[in-house]
Amino acid sequence: MKLLAEAVLKFLLGVVLVAALLLIPAGTWQYRNAWLMMGLLFIPMFIAGLIMLKKNPGLLRSRLNAKEKAGEQQLVVKLSGLMFLCGFIAAGLDFRFGWSHLPKWLVVAASALFLLAYALYAEVLRENVWLSRTIEVQENQKVVDTGLYGIVRHPMYAVTFLLFGSMPLILGSLPAFVIFLAYPLIIAKRIRSEEEILSRELNGYAEYCTRVKYRLIPFVW
Repeated sequence: MKLLAEAVLKFLLGVVLVAALLLIPAGTWQYRNAWLMMGLLFIPMFIAGLIMLKKNPGLLRSRLNAKEKAGEQQLVVKLSGLMFLCGFIAAGLDFRFGWSHLPKWLVVAASALFLLAYALYAEVLRENVWLSRTIEVQENQKVVDTGLYGIVRHPMYAVTFLLFGSMPLILGSLPAFVIFLAYPLIIAKRIRSEEEILSRELNGYAEYCTRVKYRLIPFVW
């Protein structure tokens, strides 16, 4: 019950925060793209939370823990938060003042890409039961090298590229999309630090890196 209460509280706070960041700058409740994006984001999130609560509460608990201990990773979290803050506010202001007008087909395509990315995210969670929001090596943790982890070393981050890249397009905002382009730079810093820790503390991870050469995008990086 304590885990359920924590999950529900954080979920509701997330809904309120995102709604405020989008709708207050927009100056209206009639920002339909914002409601579309929140529906695509939070409805699957709620369902996934219920599934994890029933089948793997330990994974849910680790996903709720976002407190990084390392100063470098704390900076990464702060930069990511700043990106979302600026991006959502820019999208709301864009709607209010009509800075950009993206075609409906692009919004629809971005919505489909977002749902596909969510499905891939769920697959990553299924494959890796040790997946945590913080960089840490858990007790009895083993290297996962099958499925998506056999293609790239960080499929979760690869999926978030699709998620976060499609968000501003769903919102119909080109300025927000430009702001979200900062994400690859932010996450690259996190990946380098994470791999240093895992190579040092997780048995077999260094060998895994030699077998799976690419971090995020096959044949690119």
